[in-house]
Amino acid sequence: MTKTIRPFITYGFFILMVLALAANASPAQIAKKGAPAPAFHKLARDIFKELIEINTTLEIGSTKASEAMARQLRAAGFPENDIQVLGPRPNNKNVVVRYRGRGKLRPILFIGHLDVVQARREDWSFDPFAFLEKDGYFYGRGTTDMKNKDADLVANFIRLKQEGFVPNRDLILALTDGEEGGDANGVQWLLANHRDLIEAEFCLNPDGGGGDIKNGKPIVMEVQTSEKIYFSYQLEVKNKGGHSSLPVPENAIYRLAAGLIRLAKFEFPIKLNETTRMYFERRAIREIGRTKADMLAILKTPIDTAAAGRLAAASAYYNAMMRTTCVATMLSGGHAENALPQSARAIVNCRMLPDDTPENVLAALQRVLSDSEIIVTRIDEPFLSPLSPLRKDLMDVLDGLAAAMWPGVIVTPAMSTGATDGRMLRRAGIPVYGVSGMFGDMDDVRAHGKDERQGVKEFYDGVDFTYRLIKALSQ
Repeated sequence: MTKTIRPFITYGFFILMVLALAANASPAQIAKKGAPAPAFHKLARDIFKELIEINTTLEIGSTKASEAMARQLRAAGFPENDIQVLGPRPNNKNVVVRYRGRGKLRPILFIGHLDVVQARREDWSFDPFAFLEKDGYFYGRGTTDMKNKDADLVANFIRLKQEGFVPNRDLILALTDGEEGGDANGVQWLLANHRDLIEAEFCLNPDGGGGDIKNGKPIVMEVQTSEKIYFSYQLEVKNKGGHSSLPVPENAIYRLAAGLIRLAKFEFPIKLNETTRMYFERRAIREIGRTKADMLAILKTPIDTAAAGRLAAASAYYNAMMRTTCVATMLSGGHAENALPQSARAIVNCRMLPDDTPENVLAALQRVLSDSEIIVTRIDEPFLSPLSPLRKDLMDVLDGLAAAMWPGVIVTPAMSTGATDGRMLRRAGIPVYGVSGMFGDMDDVRAHGKDERQGVKEFYDGVDFTYRLIKALSQ
């Protein structure tokens, strides 16, 4: 964002003056009524552009972006004491702002990460760190993960502040570094060092939510209430080896491969929780025929395993929502092409249901491998994080907003098969809900990939949704 010509006139106030002149009204009257959304669409776009054009990859860090957002918020009238730019290292700083309310309820925390994965110019059709609007899309690294939503939150904090809105509780915005990797995760650092800045009744994390478009039509808005738990095992077989000209039946590679084939045929049992039961219940509303019948069948007790099997075969996502999964992802063995292998190793990555246990997973792996010569060792400690309980007040608000903005769209809680910063807050006792009004094509997901993009209309609709959501939860 370019600086204002006169430092004593804030960007937001300047907008109000222009609108006031156009409407033959004073800035105070415009602010009281609420400026038309298009004026704040421009503000959101400008902030979005500024964020995209600040490189926040792991090697560079997010401090420049944090400082830029702090400047935007100061210019909008947030007191200096309510804006903190802080972090573990000079290049890894976060920005936290508190929007003061009437204190009738405990605060709501909004989080978003500023860092992005690396993008190389030679891999893209254009410069990934230059904001480009073309053919109805905004292009650039971070346009969907997740600088679109960071800009959305900052613009709406500014809009509400300029309109003179006083929430019934404090609203806290934390834009952080380190979600995409590295050892400087901003949420974890804030919990350990400045929890008072982000303590809240619950948190909304746009990174975990959003809407799906199918064949050009919005169909579902997912609200993340839980995440699967990530950890990996090493499988290893050792033997004495020998010369490759004298092969013997006992071969480390063959033995490991036989165990992996048994694992490939194994499926963990179906287990639904509060979130996934409601997910399939609500998704069934939009389905027809066999898919609809199968979704309803798995909600019965006992679960219809044949129906679950058909859903799992039809969609890897449905399968991952219903059970813990473990899959071989890396393989190595041997030490020379003319020698029998003395060892063979595989990495098996597991995504565990949040109400399962690592001990159960290990026992299942050992039972399926069925070979004491295959040594199973857990590589990393799983980051255990509970489900967030469903909140009727939140779901009612989301149902109402979605019905008004996208008639026919189903709002459903969902369990993420990946991971976000929400898991750290859940573990620390702050329930987290992945909520966003940004929709994207479910068959064209480009986050972390080439030519990442966000629909222009969908961006502005998401900005309007967040404005309504914040007001509905805090007025």
